[in-house]
Amino acid sequence: VRTEAEREICTIEGAIHLTQEVADTIDELPKETQLVFHCHHGGRSYQAAAYFGQRGFSDVVNVVGGIEAWALMVDPSTPRY
Repeated sequence: VRTEAEREICTIEGAIHLTQEVADTIDELPKETQLVFHCHHGGRSYQAAAYFGQRGFSDVVNVVGGIEAWALMVDPSTPRY
């Protein structure tokens, strides 16, 4: 749940940019599909996770601290901004 400019700085391997088209595709997935969202610090991804939780998805995860926390705790080679 980040802008294209943010994604140009760094990405988590395998992450898919949440566009309206992707959101529409997610809505068609089985409701037990695990969804994991991240943004820069965790706020926007929290909103996205809440949105899909309200739409009936039962396994929704927000990466607390976003890609910033990912860079600090999981993959220090991830550029920070």
